[in-house]
Amino acid sequence: MLILKLLLIPGFLLLISLAGKRWGPSVAGWLSGLPVVVGPILFFLAIEQGPAFAAQSAVAALSAMFAMIAFCVTYAQVAQRANWPLALVVSLSVWAVLALILSLIPASLPFSVAAAATALLAAPYLFPKVQPVVGGPAPKSDKLVWRMIAGAALTLVVTMLASTVGERWSGLLAVFPVLGSVMAVFSQQTRGPAFTAALLRATATGMYSFSAFCLVLALTVPGLGFGGFGVAVAVSVAMLGVTRQLLAKPAPAPSTN
Repeated sequence: MLILKLLLIPGFLLLISLAGKRWGPSVAGWLSGLPVVVGPILFFLAIEQGPAFAAQSAVAALSAMFAMIAFCVTYAQVAQRANWPLALVVSLSVWAVLALILSLIPASLPFSVAAAATALLAAPYLFPKVQPVVGGPAPKSDKLVWRMIAGAALTLVVTMLASTVGERWSGLLAVFPVLGSVMAVFSQQTRGPAFTAALLRATATGMYSFSAFCLVLALTVPGLGFGGFGVAVAVSVAMLGVTRQLLAKPAPAPSTN
Protein backbone atom coordinates (compact mmCIF):
# COMPACT_ATOMS: atom_id res chain seq x y z
CA MET A 1 0.00 0.00 0.00
CA LEU A 2 2.87 2.35 0.76
CA ILE A 3 4.25 1.84 -2.74
CA LEU A 4 0.82 2.56 -4.20
CA LYS A 5 0.58 5.80 -2.22
CA LEU A 6 4.06 6.83 -3.35
CA LEU A 7 3.44 6.11 -7.03
CA LEU A 8 -0.22 6.90 -7.65
CA ILE A 9 -0.28 10.67 -7.09
CA PRO A 10 3.12 11.41 -8.72
CA GLY A 11 2.06 9.33 -11.71
CA PHE A 12 -1.21 11.19 -12.00
CA LEU A 13 0.58 14.52 -11.65
CA LEU A 14 2.83 13.50 -14.52
CA LEU A 15 -0.19 12.71 -16.70
CA ILE A 16 -1.87 16.01 -15.79
CA SER A 17 1.31 17.95 -16.52
CA LEU A 18 1.63 16.31 -19.92
CA ALA A 19 -2.05 16.99 -20.61
CA GLY A 20 -1.56 20.65 -19.69
CA LYS A 21 1.40 20.89 -22.02
CA ARG A 22 -0.45 19.21 -24.88
CA TRP A 23 -4.04 20.48 -24.51
CA GLY A 24 -3.87 23.42 -22.12
CA PRO A 25 -5.04 24.13 -18.57
CA SER A 26 -8.70 23.28 -19.10
CA VAL A 27 -8.07 19.63 -19.89
CA ALA A 28 -5.40 19.32 -17.18
CA GLY A 29 -7.67 20.75 -14.51
CA TRP A 30 -10.65 18.73 -15.70
CA LEU A 31 -8.70 15.47 -15.39
CA SER A 32 -7.76 16.32 -11.81
CA GLY A 33 -11.44 15.93 -10.92
CA LEU A 34 -11.00 12.16 -10.93
CA PRO A 35 -11.00 10.79 -7.33
CA VAL A 36 -7.36 9.78 -7.55
CA VAL A 37 -6.64 10.99 -4.00
CA VAL A 38 -9.90 10.46 -2.13
CA GLY A 39 -10.55 7.08 -3.77
CA PRO A 40 -7.42 5.32 -2.50
CA ILE A 41 -7.70 7.00 0.91
CA LEU A 42 -11.28 5.80 1.38
CA PHE A 43 -10.36 2.36 0.06
CA PHE A 44 -7.52 2.07 2.56
CA LEU A 45 -9.89 3.22 5.32
CA ALA A 46 -12.42 0.57 4.28
CA ILE A 47 -9.75 -2.11 4.55
CA GLU A 48 -8.41 -0.89 7.88
CA GLN A 49 -11.58 0.43 9.56
CA GLY A 50 -14.42 -1.30 7.73
CA PRO A 51 -16.92 -0.32 4.99
CA ALA A 52 -19.23 1.54 7.40
CA PHE A 53 -16.37 3.80 8.46
CA ALA A 54 -15.49 4.46 4.82
CA ALA A 55 -19.12 5.28 3.99
CA GLN A 56 -19.32 7.90 6.74
CA SER A 57 -15.97 9.29 5.64
CA ALA A 58 -17.35 9.57 2.10
CA VAL A 59 -20.25 11.65 3.44
CA ALA A 60 -17.76 14.00 5.10
CA ALA A 61 -15.62 14.08 1.96
CA LEU A 62 -18.63 15.11 -0.10
CA SER A 63 -19.31 18.07 2.20
CA ALA A 64 -15.63 19.01 2.01
CA MET A 65 -16.15 19.75 -1.68
CA PHE A 66 -17.30 23.17 -0.44
CA ALA A 67 -13.88 23.79 1.14
CA MET A 68 -12.03 22.37 -1.85
CA ILE A 69 -13.72 24.65 -4.36
CA ALA A 70 -13.22 27.59 -1.99
CA PHE A 71 -9.50 26.76 -2.06
CA CYS A 72 -9.47 26.78 -5.87
CA VAL A 73 -11.34 30.08 -6.13
CA THR A 74 -9.22 31.76 -3.45
CA TYR A 75 -5.92 30.68 -4.96
CA ALA A 76 -6.99 31.76 -8.44
CA GLN A 77 -8.06 35.20 -7.20
CA VAL A 78 -5.05 35.87 -4.97
CA ALA A 79 -2.61 34.61 -7.61
CA GLN A 80 -3.67 37.44 -9.92
CA ARG A 81 -2.24 39.93 -7.43
CA ALA A 82 0.45 38.10 -5.45
CA ASN A 83 3.17 35.47 -5.75
CA TRP A 84 2.56 31.82 -4.96
CA PRO A 85 3.58 31.78 -1.25
CA LEU A 86 0.87 34.27 -0.29
CA ALA A 87 -1.68 32.67 -2.60
CA LEU A 88 -0.97 29.24 -1.10
CA VAL A 89 -1.10 30.42 2.52
CA VAL A 90 -4.35 32.33 2.05
CA SER A 91 -6.09 29.56 0.10
CA LEU A 92 -5.02 26.81 2.51
CA SER A 93 -6.17 28.98 5.41
CA VAL A 94 -9.58 29.31 3.78
CA TRP A 95 -9.71 25.54 3.31
CA ALA A 96 -8.75 24.92 6.95
CA VAL A 97 -11.34 27.34 8.34
CA LEU A 98 -14.13 25.88 6.22
CA ALA A 99 -13.07 22.31 7.05
CA LEU A 100 -13.20 23.16 10.75
CA ILE A 101 -16.68 24.65 10.37
CA LEU A 102 -17.85 21.59 8.44
CA SER A 103 -16.48 19.31 11.16
CA LEU A 104 -18.71 21.03 13.71
CA ILE A 105 -21.91 20.52 11.70
CA PRO A 106 -23.72 17.20 12.35
CA ALA A 107 -22.93 14.79 9.54
CA SER A 108 -25.73 13.96 7.12
CA LEU A 109 -25.87 13.00 3.48
CA PRO A 110 -28.50 15.66 2.56
CA PHE A 111 -26.33 18.41 4.04
CA SER A 112 -23.25 17.12 2.24
CA VAL A 113 -25.10 17.01 -1.08
CA ALA A 114 -26.38 20.56 -0.54
CA ALA A 115 -22.92 21.87 0.37
CA ALA A 116 -21.27 20.23 -2.64
CA ALA A 117 -24.01 21.31 -5.05
CA THR A 118 -23.87 24.92 -3.83
CA ALA A 119 -20.12 25.09 -4.35
CA LEU A 120 -20.20 23.40 -7.76
CA LEU A 121 -22.96 25.63 -9.11
CA ALA A 122 -21.47 28.86 -7.75
CA ALA A 123 -17.87 28.14 -8.76
CA PRO A 124 -17.99 29.28 -12.43
CA TYR A 125 -19.09 32.77 -11.35
CA LEU A 126 -16.34 33.21 -8.75
CA PHE A 127 -13.14 32.66 -10.72
CA PRO A 128 -11.27 35.60 -12.28
CA LYS A 129 -12.17 36.28 -15.90
CA VAL A 130 -8.80 35.79 -17.56
CA GLN A 131 -7.49 34.22 -20.74
CA PRO A 132 -4.47 31.93 -20.23
CA VAL A 133 -1.46 32.10 -22.50
CA VAL A 134 -1.28 28.46 -23.55
CA GLY A 135 1.57 28.83 -25.99
CA GLY A 136 4.19 29.85 -23.43
CA PRO A 137 7.29 27.89 -22.52
CA ALA A 138 6.72 24.38 -21.21
CA PRO A 139 7.51 23.62 -17.57
CA LYS A 140 11.12 22.66 -16.96
CA SER A 141 11.82 19.03 -16.18
CA ASP A 142 13.12 19.84 -12.69
CA LYS A 143 9.82 21.55 -11.89
CA LEU A 144 7.97 18.43 -12.97
CA VAL A 145 10.13 16.22 -10.77
CA TRP A 146 9.63 18.50 -7.79
CA ARG A 147 5.86 18.62 -8.20
CA MET A 148 5.79 14.80 -8.28
CA ILE A 149 7.89 14.63 -5.10
CA ALA A 150 5.66 17.21 -3.42
CA GLY A 151 2.56 15.27 -4.43
CA ALA A 152 3.92 12.03 -2.95
CA ALA A 153 4.90 13.74 0.30
CA LEU A 154 1.53 15.44 0.72
CA THR A 155 -0.31 12.20 0.00
CA LEU A 156 1.66 10.33 2.66
CA VAL A 157 0.96 13.00 5.28
CA VAL A 158 -2.75 13.21 4.51
CA THR A 159 -3.29 9.44 4.45
CA MET A 160 -1.39 9.00 7.71
CA LEU A 161 -3.51 11.64 9.43
CA ALA A 162 -6.77 10.44 7.90
CA SER A 163 -6.41 6.98 9.42
CA THR A 164 -6.04 8.30 12.98
CA VAL A 165 -8.57 11.10 13.47
CA GLY A 166 -11.99 9.45 13.13
CA GLU A 167 -14.42 9.10 10.27
CA ARG A 168 -15.43 12.78 10.06
CA TRP A 169 -11.94 14.24 9.82
CA SER A 170 -10.80 11.28 7.75
CA GLY A 171 -13.29 12.31 5.09
CA LEU A 172 -12.41 15.98 5.35
CA LEU A 173 -8.67 15.34 5.14
CA ALA A 174 -9.22 13.03 2.18
CA VAL A 175 -10.28 16.17 0.28
CA PHE A 176 -7.26 18.19 1.35
CA PRO A 177 -6.11 19.92 -1.86
CA VAL A 178 -3.10 17.70 -2.53
CA LEU A 179 -3.30 17.86 -6.31
CA GLY A 180 -4.73 21.38 -6.30
CA SER A 181 -1.97 22.94 -4.23
CA VAL A 182 0.87 21.25 -6.09
CA MET A 183 -0.58 22.01 -9.52
CA ALA A 184 -1.46 25.59 -8.60
CA VAL A 185 1.96 26.48 -7.20
CA PHE A 186 3.98 25.00 -10.03
CA SER A 187 1.60 26.28 -12.70
CA GLN A 188 1.86 29.80 -11.34
CA GLN A 189 5.64 29.54 -11.29
CA THR A 190 5.99 28.17 -14.80
CA ARG A 191 2.94 29.41 -16.72
CA GLY A 192 1.69 32.45 -14.83
CA PRO A 193 -1.47 33.44 -12.91
CA ALA A 194 -3.86 33.40 -15.88
CA PHE A 195 -2.94 29.81 -16.74
CA THR A 196 -3.32 28.89 -13.07
CA ALA A 197 -6.79 30.45 -12.85
CA ALA A 198 -7.93 28.54 -15.93
CA LEU A 199 -6.48 25.32 -14.50
CA LEU A 200 -8.29 25.73 -11.19
CA ARG A 201 -11.55 26.71 -12.87
CA ALA A 202 -11.40 23.50 -14.89
CA THR A 203 -10.54 21.62 -11.70
CA ALA A 204 -13.78 22.88 -10.17
CA THR A 205 -15.64 21.63 -13.24
CA GLY A 206 -14.02 18.22 -12.91
CA MET A 207 -15.13 18.08 -9.28
CA TYR A 208 -18.58 16.95 -10.42
CA SER A 209 -16.88 13.61 -11.03
CA PHE A 210 -15.26 13.71 -7.61
CA SER A 211 -18.58 14.50 -5.93
CA ALA A 212 -20.37 11.73 -7.81
CA PHE A 213 -17.78 9.26 -6.56
CA CYS A 214 -18.28 10.27 -2.92
CA LEU A 215 -22.07 10.28 -3.19
CA VAL A 216 -22.31 6.87 -4.84
CA LEU A 217 -19.77 5.42 -2.43
CA ALA A 218 -21.72 6.66 0.59
CA LEU A 219 -24.88 5.08 -0.81
CA THR A 220 -23.49 1.74 -2.00
CA VAL A 221 -20.68 0.70 0.32
CA PRO A 222 -22.96 -0.12 3.30
CA GLY A 223 -24.82 -2.66 1.16
CA LEU A 224 -22.28 -3.76 -1.43
CA GLY A 225 -19.11 -3.52 0.61
CA PHE A 226 -16.01 -3.19 -1.54
CA GLY A 227 -18.15 -3.64 -4.64
CA GLY A 228 -19.41 -0.13 -4.00
CA PHE A 229 -16.00 1.20 -4.97
CA GLY A 230 -16.37 -0.29 -8.44
CA VAL A 231 -19.78 1.30 -8.87
CA ALA A 232 -18.51 4.65 -7.61
CA VAL A 233 -15.53 4.62 -9.97
CA ALA A 234 -17.76 3.80 -12.95
CA VAL A 235 -20.17 6.63 -12.14
CA SER A 236 -17.27 9.02 -11.55
CA VAL A 237 -15.75 8.29 -14.95
CA ALA A 238 -19.14 8.67 -16.62
CA MET A 239 -19.66 12.02 -14.88
CA LEU A 240 -16.24 13.17 -16.05
CA GLY A 241 -17.37 12.51 -19.60
CA VAL A 242 -20.52 14.55 -19.04
CA THR A 243 -18.62 17.52 -17.65
CA ARG A 244 -16.29 17.50 -20.66
CA GLN A 245 -18.99 19.50 -22.44
CA LEU A 246 -18.69 22.28 -19.87
CA LEU A 247 -15.05 22.97 -20.71
CA ALA A 248 -15.94 24.50 -24.06
CA LYS A 249 -18.16 27.10 -22.43
CA PRO A 250 -16.59 30.48 -21.65
CA ALA A 251 -16.48 31.78 -18.12
CA PRO A 252 -19.77 33.47 -17.20
CA ALA A 253 -19.62 37.23 -17.54
CA PRO A 254 -20.40 39.25 -14.42
CA SER A 255 -23.88 40.69 -14.26
CA THR A 256 -24.29 44.34 -15.18
CA ASN A 257 -27.54 44.75 -13.26
